[in-house]
Amino acid sequence: MAPPQKTNAIRGVVQGLAGIALMLGVWWLLTVPFSAPGSMGQRFAPGPSLLTLVTLLQGGEIWLHIAVSLQRVAVGLGLALLVGVPLGLLLGASAAANATLSPAFQFLRMISPLSWMPIAVMAFGVGDRPVYFLLAFAAMWPIMLNTLAGVRQLDRRWLQLSKSLSATGWETLKGVIIPGILGHVLTGTRLAIGIVWIVLVPCEMLGVSAGLGYFILDTRDRLAYHELMATVVLIGLLGFLLDSAFRKLYEVWSNSR
Repeated sequence: MAPPQKTNAIRGVVQGLAGIALMLGVWWLLTVPFSAPGSMGQRFAPGPSLLTLVTLLQGGEIWLHIAVSLQRVAVGLGLALLVGVPLGLLLGASAAANATLSPAFQFLRMISPLSWMPIAVMAFGVGDRPVYFLLAFAAMWPIMLNTLAGVRQLDRRWLQLSKSLSATGWETLKGVIIPGILGHVLTGTRLAIGIVWIVLVPCEMLGVSAGLGYFILDTRDRLAYHELMATVVLIGLLGFLLDSAFRKLYEVWSNSR
């Protein structure tokens, strides 16, 4: 008899596959039965789209767009971490800073990152820099807020112990605070990945010449609807893999504690 943990894992895989099958079934129902042959609905059907996806992945062009998009995500997340973590530490450590800055940050957080697109282009020009700014702006808030929550939930006895041992500020930060808030930072980063991946596609329509968002515009202009739908599926697949990889990383970190 299989152990309960293995049984639960198998059950989870089967249920996940059933959900995917249900999604494909709904997709087929929305595009095939009620669409005339050669119509727009037929062009977005799952069969041709998935076959086109396989063809795209066998070629080289789509991999260039994937690499460019992933690079932009990495840079945007890196910038968000560089800004969001220190801000979260500051707000968590200083009640005065939190009272002063939190209203402004909450106001900025509620502005859609896409609202800044024209301003970003005017400020940074056309190219990668406005994309980096928009992705970093979108990703910064969950990282900052989760870092703040981590600082507030630190066990004060550890801080008192560090102080009693005459640890310097840097030693306390490195040995007590950073390890204590790392789980919250990882959670904030995972949330940020989901936001960045959603914002990425419209941001890559800002005059850049590569990336998955650019490729969607290109397929639309070429009336290559099978490729367009295949790219939409690919974006969902890559986002799922990114989230799964980061969730696995969090599980590994949790189990190593």
